[in-house]
Amino acid sequence: MSATSRRTEQSVLEQSGIEQSGIEQSNIAQPGLLHHGGCLRQAAAHYGIPLAQWLDISTGINPNGWPVPAIPSSAWARLPEANDSLEPAACAYYDVKHILPVAGSQAAIQALPRLRPPSRVNVLHPGYAEHAHAWQQAGHTVLPVSIEHLDSTASRADILVLIHPNNPTAVRFSMAQLHHWHTQLISRGGWLVVDEAFIDDTPEHSLTPYSARPGLIVLRSLGKFFGLAGARVGFVCAQPELLARLQTLLGPWSINTPARWIASMALADREWQQRTRQRLISNGERLYTMLTQHGLKPNAGCSLFQWVPTPQAVQLHQRLAATGILTRLFTEPTGLRFGLPNNEANWQRLDTALRQLTISNLGSTNI
Repeated sequence: MSATSRRTEQSVLEQSGIEQSGIEQSNIAQPGLLHHGGCLRQAAAHYGIPLAQWLDISTGINPNGWPVPAIPSSAWARLPEANDSLEPAACAYYDVKHILPVAGSQAAIQALPRLRPPSRVNVLHPGYAEHAHAWQQAGHTVLPVSIEHLDSTASRADILVLIHPNNPTAVRFSMAQLHHWHTQLISRGGWLVVDEAFIDDTPEHSLTPYSARPGLIVLRSLGKFFGLAGARVGFVCAQPELLARLQTLLGPWSINTPARWIASMALADREWQQRTRQRLISNGERLYTMLTQHGLKPNAGCSLFQWVPTPQAVQLHQRLAATGILTRLFTEPTGLRFGLPNNEANWQRLDTALRQLTISNLGSTNI
């Protein structure tokens, strides 16, 4: 995201009443940091609604994540060790031979640009803005590229960064297309970096089984599908040589011992994973249907969120927030991302709020 883009997003956020809350400013207002979903405490303070009364559907995180059992007390007393069960469990789950656990995929997003000399980097836009930001901060030339121009860009770029499925637009690419772009890039010593944070419901579309190939780097996370965002556990799948360089850069103990213990068990719980895939796919379809019925037909979506581009995004965001429902506001392009409610009562609460918007004619405009 360019400096102009960040200023534009900041301006819209100010207009929507998110920033001026009379409390200590969050990452929205801090220079050099980007806005993300989940700023619930700030919204609660601004709208005067107690924290416990909010329905936060702004993050795209599974609201009913893997059930974490009691953590053994010994996990808090020991430094993290690489020869525990985490790497084997992750290799089995992602179908790879080589993997590097990191403190959430965000750690890799920030570190990877430091492993390359100044390069021409094309990043899919719109998309998760931290990718472009990290490459810019490391001194690379970053050019946003729309989906329509990916073919022509892949033939010229040194690095191509994709989110698959994309966030927030949920665009997906065929396996053949991804392999074609990778072949083009590697012929020039380039990289294809693919962030697969939202792909766990369709593992057959993942590039991780091919990540030992030169120039292919795949990022995975336990934050979305597993609903373990607070544990800060992610993985990088790539050639062993690149993983070794990245590990040296990140240093020791990147994931704490309790988080390693939790992640190992979650990755090995195949029964829960299968049930959750089925449930999330069903819930994603339910959310699509609900939004469509209220005049907010999503442009695209996946099992964890639906994307609604609309010029009325700011007003919709404000109106829903006034009822204690937090959505994710985007400004380039202007739209809202809706995540999943966590229980039946909150599904009904969202339905009622959307119905009120429709009655007021705000949600019945063509979008």
